[in-house]
Amino acid sequence: MIIIQVAGGLGNQLQQYALYRKFVSLGREARLDVSWFDEKNQEKMSAKRELELNYFDRLLYETCTAEEKAHLVGGEGLSGKLRRKLLPFTLHRFQESEMYHPQLLSMDNVYISGHFACEKYYADIMFSLQEKIQFPESKNPLNHEMAQEMRKRPSVSIHVRRGDYLDEENKKLFGGICTDSYYDCAVNMIREAVPDPHFYVFSDDIPYVKEKYQGNEFTIVDINHGRDSFYDMWLMSNCKHNICANSTFSFWGARLNKNENKIMVRPTIHKNSQSFIKREMEDLWKGWHFINPDGKVM
Repeated sequence: MIIIQVAGGLGNQLQQYALYRKFVSLGREARLDVSWFDEKNQEKMSAKRELELNYFDRLLYETCTAEEKAHLVGGEGLSGKLRRKLLPFTLHRFQESEMYHPQLLSMDNVYISGHFACEKYYADIMFSLQEKIQFPESKNPLNHEMAQEMRKRPSVSIHVRRGDYLDEENKKLFGGICTDSYYDCAVNMIREAVPDPHFYVFSDDIPYVKEKYQGNEFTIVDINHGRDSFYDMWLMSNCKHNICANSTFSFWGARLNKNENKIMVRPTIHKNSQSFIKREMEDLWKGWHFINPDGKVM
């Protein structure tokens, strides 16, 4: 049995779900472990998260039992702690440590943890994922009006993530990647490739993007808040093309975009701890365009 831990925000949850679907497509017995979202566990965290996979319509998956998990990684009680300390060789756990692990899909009888942002894991089942990941109908009529507008014109989403990325700790890891030069280059790339594009700007810092993106070719999207914020991903997917932040949220906005001729733009790296190797990234993220922090197309 394969058990995949679900943890983190919506983008990460979708990646873990996508990996689960990949194992299922290979005929493997797979389960999701959603215990990270248990109330007792969330009480220990400074930033609480919800299991947003449950927000979607008809998103089917099987979860593991406590016994199935304990078989692979030990239980929560004293015996489980002793097993992990004294008999670590009896544990069957895999922790992601690289962008891509080629051996991962051949594993069995293992508990898997990680983010799995690399598209190569599930690129070949993306059409199936697009069909399975269905957003429920929004109660906000502005979402429907904007989605219809996006479908009728050469629309382009721009995602600008600031918020927690400006915190000192996160800034070291995620800051300085999606710079003004990055976005300016991405916008110009689209302008050269797409006649009369219209840009829809999504952000967790609306005052900032209102100041930066002015003019008739830009629409600032500020209609979804709180739990409804996940509809921003749906709106991104309704655009013809996508300019992403170093954020799994906008990665999935682009992935769920069904336009066959879409242009997907992302930064060369997601975190400052990574390095960009062009040939490798072109293999792991087929069809994407990469722009570095200096505003250069790679």
